[in-house]
Amino acid sequence: MALDLERFFTDVFAPRDGDVLTIMYDLPHSAILDREEWRARREMAESWREGIAGFADPIGLTVNPIVTYAATGTHNGDLPELGVSVADTVRLEDVVKDSTIVIAMTEYSASAPLFGLAKRFDHVRIASMPMVARSMEETALAADYRDVAATCARLAPLFERAEGIEVTFSTGHRCDFDTSNHNAVFRDNGLLHPVPGDYRRRIGNLPAGEVCICPNESEDSGTAGEIPAVMDGEDVVFTVERNRIVDVAGGAAAERLRRAFADEPALRGIAEVAIGVNDRAVVTGNVLEDEKAGFHWAYGRSDHLGGTVGPSDFSAPDRVFHRDIVYAKGNPIVCASLDFVFPDGSRTTAVLDGKLVLDGASPDGGT
Repeated sequence: MALDLERFFTDVFAPRDGDVLTIMYDLPHSAILDREEWRARREMAESWREGIAGFADPIGLTVNPIVTYAATGTHNGDLPELGVSVADTVRLEDVVKDSTIVIAMTEYSASAPLFGLAKRFDHVRIASMPMVARSMEETALAADYRDVAATCARLAPLFERAEGIEVTFSTGHRCDFDTSNHNAVFRDNGLLHPVPGDYRRRIGNLPAGEVCICPNESEDSGTAGEIPAVMDGEDVVFTVERNRIVDVAGGAAAERLRRAFADEPALRGIAEVAIGVNDRAVVTGNVLEDEKAGFHWAYGRSDHLGGTVGPSDFSAPDRVFHRDIVYAKGNPIVCASLDFVFPDGSRTTAVLDGKLVLDGASPDGGT
């Protein structure tokens, strides 16, 4: 099923008379070299703008010219101050402030700084689409987001009530994630409607479909265990204590990671624990879609998800980083099981063999 752009836009944004849309993307420059996939993404952004403009008038939607800016070169680093619209220099903050809907189709994820802007400007809803590809119009973007939102609504209370999340991997390794401080739970459900209140309801990824939380980052955090991963084609194992990566076992890839963590200690923190719930998501190696297919975790920047690690904790703006690692069915390592553990000792299994298994789960905890 191909994407019906008008239906998709209406379902996701619920546009109203007077809405103002801006689509933006980043551009290669100097040492940040272009790629074919990046060029295709820019063409996709131009195509979306043209397509949305075609049905904008009857709903009273203003569609601005495309806004571009120099790529940051790092995922979730802060945006530059300035961009370009047609031939005019513009402040990106003003672009967001003067819009009610923003779609960012970028090479380098701008999700974290866009979270900050959504928090500041309560009239704007924002879709961050880093590394989006045309192929997703046939898969995760074409999902029924009412169904995605319903699944998120069933899953989120488990995150909210749980004291911890126990994950066992297909390799036999295990890690326990401490959620006892009950950080805010983010529902990336694909419905970015004009509603007052929590800014997290006005910003998300497209394609959407995940529920996530930043685990307890305090000194006495109980997050601990071993997390296997395939990095740069090699098997590695992260050792985690008190919600921080303290070692990486493996070969050359592990050595590079150890050096990176030594040079940039802010990368060591576990920033996110999440479950993707988009039933149309396909694992292809593109993390934007892969993470919507199942369990994943991330390290590095966490402030945009309710954590404490932000740009000031890194040595330079181009070192700010948030890295997701996915274990959905189709990845070389999958999540064998994921259990939510509640204060009374009861538990609910939400993932088995890489797949979401919520049948029989109660949103009040237990099974």
